[in-house]
Amino acid sequence: MLALLDAWLLAPFDYGFMQRALVAGLALSLAAPPLGVFLMLRGMSLIGDAMAHAILPGVALGFLAAGFSLPMMSLGGILSGLLIAVLAGSVSQMTGHREDSAMASFFLISLAAGVMLVSLGGSSVDLTHVLFGSILAVDSTALVLIAAISSLIVMLLAVIFRVLVVECLDPLFLRGQGVRGGVVHGIFLGLVVLNLTAGFQTLGTLMAVGLMMLPATTARFWSQRLEGLIAIAIAIALVSSAGGLLLSYHLSLPSGPAIILLAGVGYVLSALFGRHHSLTARWRRHAAPLAAPQHD
Repeated sequence: MLALLDAWLLAPFDYGFMQRALVAGLALSLAAPPLGVFLMLRGMSLIGDAMAHAILPGVALGFLAAGFSLPMMSLGGILSGLLIAVLAGSVSQMTGHREDSAMASFFLISLAAGVMLVSLGGSSVDLTHVLFGSILAVDSTALVLIAAISSLIVMLLAVIFRVLVVECLDPLFLRGQGVRGGVVHGIFLGLVVLNLTAGFQTLGTLMAVGLMMLPATTARFWSQRLEGLIAIAIAIALVSSAGGLLLSYHLSLPSGPAIILLAGVGYVLSALFGRHHSLTARWRRHAAPLAAPQHD
């Protein structure tokens, strides 16, 4: 039994590429889910997807300028994501349109521009690598960059945590205390861009948001407290990262999709059997009055 467990759970990580992939996945799993929880609480779940596409033109320009140079591609992605966030916010303020509609418009433009740039400068293999990532190909340079960005996100999130919570729940109170909500919102979107930039190397620009949002939305079925949401989301992301790598190793599956699909399985099971708002919870709530004794 122990030999079987060792062969399935530990032996795959004897290889260097699996160890680097695991560390990269765990680093992203610590930084991404808390951002996803705040996006969910702010009603901005789809903004994460839009921002994931917003970094694509910058990544493509970095790729065209220096090939598969992770520092250049990451720098381009950060600048592109921040530019799209500023443009969407500016258009929203100047025209009165909702920020999510402006973001959706720029996300479509960014996606098309990024795919066009990569296609003009490389092969379909290059495009696939940028769009879908390759966590098993993470080298030492990429690992250091991912770990550094994830650590920076966690530290900055800890610094602005209380202000961010108040800004989510009662922005008017925050404004009354002399704190500009727009600044907090901008810093938060900057952290989202940083996280997606760190994740594109491992999961690609199209799936990097999956590790951010799926654990966060899954946690909603198990806790109603902010601390609980964040802790459960991180735990789900950690299990999905390690479990997805093991599945990809033993079943010869693509590693990135395996991680996201495992998180997706957790979401579906939670929607069915979770403690709060799930189908089972609703059934128990409706069945309770029927089971109560009737008194004359």
